[in-house]
Amino acid sequence: MLEFGAVLRRRIRVGLFALVGATLAALAPAAAETPDETFKALGLSKSATPKELYEALTKRYHDEAQGAGKGSLSKYWEPIPISKYLNPQSFYKPPQTVDVDASRAQCVECHQQTTPGWTHSWQKSVHGNLDDIRKLPDSDSRAYKKAMIKEVETNLQSMGKLKSGEALKEVGCIDCHIGVGADHGSHKAELKMPDAAACGQCHVQQFAERESERDTFTWPQDQWKPGHPSHALSYKANVENAIWAAMEQREVAEGCTFCHTPQTTCNSCHTRHEFSAVEARKPQACAQCHNGVDHNEFEGYMLSKHGTVYQARGDKWDWNARLADALDKGNMNAPTCQFCHMEYEGKFTHNMVRKARWAFMPMPKIAENLNHPWFTQRKESWVSTCSNCHSDSFARAYLDMMDKGVISGLDITEKSRSVLVKLYNDKLLPGQTTNRPAPPAPEKDEAGGFFQLFWQKGNNPSAVEYEFAEMWEHHQIKHYKALAHMNPGGYTYSEGWSQLIKSAARINDEDTKLREAAAIRAELKRISGEKRGDLELDTPARRAWAAGLGALAVLVGAGLLLRRKP
Repeated sequence: MLEFGAVLRRRIRVGLFALVGATLAALAPAAAETPDETFKALGLSKSATPKELYEALTKRYHDEAQGAGKGSLSKYWEPIPISKYLNPQSFYKPPQTVDVDASRAQCVECHQQTTPGWTHSWQKSVHGNLDDIRKLPDSDSRAYKKAMIKEVETNLQSMGKLKSGEALKEVGCIDCHIGVGADHGSHKAELKMPDAAACGQCHVQQFAERESERDTFTWPQDQWKPGHPSHALSYKANVENAIWAAMEQREVAEGCTFCHTPQTTCNSCHTRHEFSAVEARKPQACAQCHNGVDHNEFEGYMLSKHGTVYQARGDKWDWNARLADALDKGNMNAPTCQFCHMEYEGKFTHNMVRKARWAFMPMPKIAENLNHPWFTQRKESWVSTCSNCHSDSFARAYLDMMDKGVISGLDITEKSRSVLVKLYNDKLLPGQTTNRPAPPAPEKDEAGGFFQLFWQKGNNPSAVEYEFAEMWEHHQIKHYKALAHMNPGGYTYSEGWSQLIKSAARINDEDTKLREAAAIRAELKRISGEKRGDLELDTPARRAWAAGLGALAVLVGAGLLLRRKP
């Protein structure tokens, strides 16, 4: 009964927050949901105009000292042709094959012939016909977009792109690819590929929320650098990775970049040229990047009860309803990736890291500090999110279970790490003293390092190191992600724990083999030294003894292999 009362009080509180929030949303400036930390970082007051906020955000966004550009390892790599689409601000240059000064209408007319897919997508978008939205009745679940158009107009008026009180007629090709409000532009000289700041000129609030991930994510024990890991600095995390910069195979390396573009563009989530909010609200929008061996969130979600309900009943949900209304007006009866990760204390934001605790991967410095207020406050925010559908008691029970399960996986990984590092320090890894080339600069050698999943030469990595690299970078993270997304098979038997056990067994087995072989070599060397002292150098007797000793070593080694062969 007490639990029911607590949940009921919370429902009333959330309902009041939603009512007040809806009222304020219609009246507030673009900066209303921007966290205080961002205003402080930018040196602005909360009363800053949209123009002031946008200009400060853009200045930082394009500052190479704060995450833009090729990064500190730039001398080790060069962009390839596809790179200009992954980081347009740094690498895009207009094609020189089309030399025309095109008008607003001519852009559409030409691309209807040359790239009809683009224009068809644009024509179906909100951008393609703003009046279709303006005419919607308030009862339509898309009607909230009318307020968004007003917000965009206020932003552009603040920036001098629209006159005071002027309505925005359309958002066409030229607004994004030449400049907002332009009548014409040179295809050869002025054409640009929009980055996130280009979208942010109209959508200041959303841009500011996304950028605020830099400011609200400061780890108390320096587990990660400020703002990491997040969408706002995802490209920086990519180019600052030593093996990514070192790889000679740039086409393979840019495969990583394809998933590290939320910093550089908005179309990672909002696909060009329709920019559909409906699409961006569905789990599949996250799937391109959040899948696979080291971040299999999509698989974990889809195989959870949440994902099961989404697959079974999601076609009955109203995806046009905004996330804030998804439960009440959208008929959503199970959460999506977006609902859980964009919700923060009753509001929805493009800052997706304000509740993050374990972040991308478990590490001892997180496990050892979970009782620190920074972590406990974030856990409380998760309890609040889960309590939209579950009891407070259930939410706490599962989050506690998750933490303990993650710590168990981390413990077995760290024990294997100590085994491998000792082999490395004792120089017992295969070929370590004879055939272990250094990895390419700027990467540095280490036991079971990340680079060993992407580069190989001689005995670097050894098989046991590759096993460990998979263990910490694949199996451990899968174990954690499955726990976090409530996929039991993913952290018990199919993936996760079972795979951690397998890797630990293989690493311990290899440790035993290598140390036994080293002990045999040491003993043979000792015996050889003693016998040498009893024999004259370069005599037939010594040569016969040496030959016999070599044959004995071969037989002993073969016996060990046969004894240990499964």
